[in-house]
Amino acid sequence: MTKSMVRLGPVLVLNQNFEPLNVCNPRRAFNLVDGGKAEVLEYSSAFVRTPSTEIAHPLVIRLRHQIRRPRLTPKLTRREIFARDAFTCQYCGVTTHDLTLDHVVPKHRGGPHSWTNLVASCKACNHRKGGKSLMESRFRLLKQPKAPAPGGYYFLQHLLRDAGPDHAWYKFVPVARAV
Repeated sequence: MTKSMVRLGPVLVLNQNFEPLNVCNPRRAFNLVDGGKAEVLEYSSAFVRTPSTEIAHPLVIRLRHQIRRPRLTPKLTRREIFARDAFTCQYCGVTTHDLTLDHVVPKHRGGPHSWTNLVASCKACNHRKGGKSLMESRFRLLKQPKAPAPGGYYFLQHLLRDAGPDHAWYKFVPVARAV
């Protein structure tokens, strides 16, 4: 990758009242700004060069009109369980991306497929626990599993966790720092 080829990252889209709405790709952000539907609040140091001009890459844009949308409720998926548990085995505490899902109360013993019964587990712990209960396997959970609270900041948590503490989005999403 040469110096002139910079990978453009995602762009945070804010509602007119500065509430986070979405994360979009740079092309969509350029179209919204160029069409007069949004204004740029933060730029990155990267530029997009065309034959006639040079355009700064936006990091944060704000829509000019208020958009009303319902609160997002996270879907129960494998990826969301791993994100909730911060890619950490809930039995031994090892952090890895090579995880499996484990039912705290095994399914064959009537355990539901729900937020409160599913945890991230490393392969070794999942194999050791097998189809046993927590008491039988002598395992303890690091934290009790629960459904994540719905809200405007939920979809940003995993992006901000990897972004670093000085990312420009933190000015507009202060609640996400505690995640």
